Amino acid sequence: MNPFRGWLRSAPVSDPVDRRNAPFLQVLLLFFGVFVPINKALFLYAIATGQFPPPDTVPLVADLATDFLLVASAWTALWLIRTGHFRRGVALFLSVACVCVGLAYAGIGLTRVGLDPIPLVLLSLAGLVMGRQALWRVLAALAAMLLVCMALSIVGADPIKPATAIGKTVSIAGVWLIVALVLDRTVAALRDSLEESEQRGRALEQAYARLEQEAAERERTREQLIHSQKLDVAGRLASGLAHDFGNVLTVILGYAQRRERLAATGGEPALISALEGVELAARRALAISRKLLSFSRLDVVQAETFEAGAALQDLQPMLRQLLGPEIRLGLRTPAVPLPIHMDKGNFELMVLNIAGNARDAIVDEGTFRIDVAPDDTGRAMVLTLSDDGPGMPASVRARAFEHFFTTKPKGVGTGLGLPVVRDIVLEAGGEIRIDCPPEGALRYTLPCRWFRWPGVDMAIG
Repeated sequence: MNPFRGWLRSAPVSDPVDRRNAPFLQVLLLFFGVFVPINKALFLYAIATGQFPPPDTVPLVADLATDFLLVASAWTALWLIRTGHFRRGVALFLSVACVCVGLAYAGIGLTRVGLDPIPLVLLSLAGLVMGRQALWRVLAALAAMLLVCMALSIVGADPIKPATAIGKTVSIAGVWLIVALVLDRTVAALRDSLEESEQRGRALEQAYARLEQEAAERERTREQLIHSQKLDVAGRLASGLAHDFGNVLTVILGYAQRRERLAATGGEPALISALEGVELAARRALAISRKLLSFSRLDVVQAETFEAGAALQDLQPMLRQLLGPEIRLGLRTPAVPLPIHMDKGNFELMVLNIAGNARDAIVDEGTFRIDVAPDDTGRAMVLTLSDDGPGMPASVRARAFEHFFTTKPKGVGTGLGLPVVRDIVLEAGGEIRIDCPPEGALRYTLPCRWFRWPGVDMAIG
């Protein structure tokens, strides 16, 4: 942006219509503040050098006084606009300009007044910038000034005939009135259009703000749903983990209860070996507790790169506790590493949620299988989760990803598991579909474009 244009637009004007008019008005005031003194200096230079005949003293003084007032009001109005007093500055300039026009007309005489553009400029400025009321006030001030000049022309030292003075006054006032009427209609239409445009703009801004607020609220709700699912899964894991902790603590207590016998019979090496066993058991208990706490905490989603097969292997203890002893867990991973890039906690939650659904669907005994492999292109990866349950009817599959839709009894299902899984997959840029083969087994297939080789984006499998 041009620096001068940027300076013009930087005036602290609050009203949107006035803010649009401020740059032009500042240019106009600068013109009066700079051009009028230069023009008057050239005029006085021409008189002083004899290039122009000197006028009478009274008209010259009146001309100099009006020019001084006009220039002073222009610079004062510009200062007021730059300090945030837009309308006060414009009103000051218009008032002083009307007085200057009256003094100039009185000085030169009504008969010498021609088609002066200054009153027309003042009328246009008042109407377009200040509004209709200001337009008619300026017209009234100019008309009053014209009547005074007419009276002075009739009773002055060099009087003219009343009919001539009245005719001249009516002619000038008629032009001003026609211009004022045209400006009044034009200004009314323009300002109405501008106000409607500003109202629509404000309405759009409010609507956009509401949409941003709703989007933020929806994101918070989604995060809360994911966290609630983590807590639900963590709660279901608690009983199984208590059994693991019981085994670990039994080992630790066994070593502790044998401390005196080990000290008496085995000596120091036996105690060291026992303490090593205690340390290993304690480390396993600590790893289990950290895994559960890490999984259930409410954190901001942080994508990271990790190996899918290793992550599923690490998840096996939690899956076995979730599925229970009646359901077998089958995990098949390829020999080649499959690095993926997403939030690891969400990845684990996705698998655990589907495993929980399989546990609830399988009657008596069954198998929950996890297959992960590269696709046919070798550049993407497909994760398939399946079970031996009774399957899912087409009517249920059509609504499976709806929030709070569940076929489980009241107090058992929340209707949030699969919607949360779908949200996790979509957020990571992937896809998910549910298949129900003829034999009744249910299979979740995730052709995931959010799986990546290091440095290479994956295509959809």
